[in-house]
Amino acid sequence: MSRGGAKPGERRGGRKKGSKNKRTRELEAAKKEAAKKIETAIGKGAFKGDAHDYLMTVYKNPKKKEAVRIDAAGKAIKFEKPALAAVDTTIKGKTTVTVKAMTFPDAS
Repeated sequence: MSRGGAKPGERRGGRKKGSKNKRTRELEAAKKEAAKKIETAIGKGAFKGDAHDYLMTVYKNPKKKEAVRIDAAGKAIKFEKPALAAVDTTIKGKTTVTVKAMTFPDAS
């Protein structure tokens, strides 16, 4: 004997999809508070972008020491140029490979 309950695909109770949990809300509030403290300490001109944007402003700034710029560029490159992935080059089945040698006359 069925007592009702949720039908397939039906959600009842719990957090709505996409809503933030308590820890996420607390972390975001702490981040906003830290940003306010930094802005108070540094001033209204504090940087507004994300970490990658900040690294770009550092490595593109010719007034910074070269060592600092190189360090910032090395850390930012992971976000600008993805690392190459390994590629499987296994050839399955019968394959014919023809190799032709080429010679070039001496340029001297």
